Amino acid sequence: MHISKVDLNLFIVLEAIYAEGSITRASLKMNLTQPAISHALNRLRQLFDDPLFERQGHVMTPTPLARSIIEPVRRALRGFEVTLSGAARFDAASSERSFSLGVRDVLEASVLPPLMAGIAREAPTVTLNTLQVSRRELEGELAAGTLDAAIDILLPLSNDIRRTQLAGDKTVVLVRRDHPLVKRRKLTLETYLQLEHIQTSSRRRGPGLEDVELSRQGLQRRIRLRCQHYFAACRVVSETDLALTMPERLARIVNQQFNNQLLPFPLDMPALDIYLYWHDNVDNDPANLWLREQIAAAMQAS
Repeated sequence: MHISKVDLNLFIVLEAIYAEGSITRASLKMNLTQPAISHALNRLRQLFDDPLFERQGHVMTPTPLARSIIEPVRRALRGFEVTLSGAARFDAASSERSFSLGVRDVLEASVLPPLMAGIAREAPTVTLNTLQVSRRELEGELAAGTLDAAIDILLPLSNDIRRTQLAGDKTVVLVRRDHPLVKRRKLTLETYLQLEHIQTSSRRRGPGLEDVELSRQGLQRRIRLRCQHYFAACRVVSETDLALTMPERLARIVNQQFNNQLLPFPLDMPALDIYLYWHDNVDNDPANLWLREQIAAAMQAS
């Protein structure tokens, strides 16, 4: 079927139902009535000769065909948006654009202060939303335009995703000031392995990067506490004999009020490279380009 015979608005409805999992929420998102959304879905079903979505309880679950076509549909819709927005020059000083940035909490504390300071100077009415997105879903979010950009470590993503390195970070070890085993601000590998450790992770299980590096040497440390946030871990370090291994950039921020010792990790470990990601569709989009420039400047300032 030739594209000239297809109502392209149907694909906007398809994406809305897929994203919301509900005809009701899709109608609210698109500011249309539920019958209008249902009518569009029926036309899509006739077009593809497939139900596309099946109701399971209160959720519209996509069929295998819907799952297979959603990413190409999202890329196409995003391409149309970029074409329309690229036709006009982006004026940061007067724009009321809202950007969405994927960033893990490890980096939020270091990048947001200089980033928002720069945005406040250049674009007083621009707003920013930061989100923590699953790495499995990152490429899809960038393709769909629900994320304008993302900051993370080096990830195995497709060629549709552009990236540039922003910075590198070292790994440090934190112990309290008067720790009985750590003398004269020196930490040997032998002492490191004698210590009991905190592992900070949002995952329920699995090793950290430092554990992977230790295992390459046939070594293993003892984890006494696994917790979710570095701020809490830093406080525990200040009141116990536990040690914490973490990125230096964040350590210098969250440790300010605890005054723990910051010591080099006692093994040669690759730098924690930090990358900025965006979709190829927005590579030349003036607004997205401006956002990427602001992020790069913020990372350099931090």
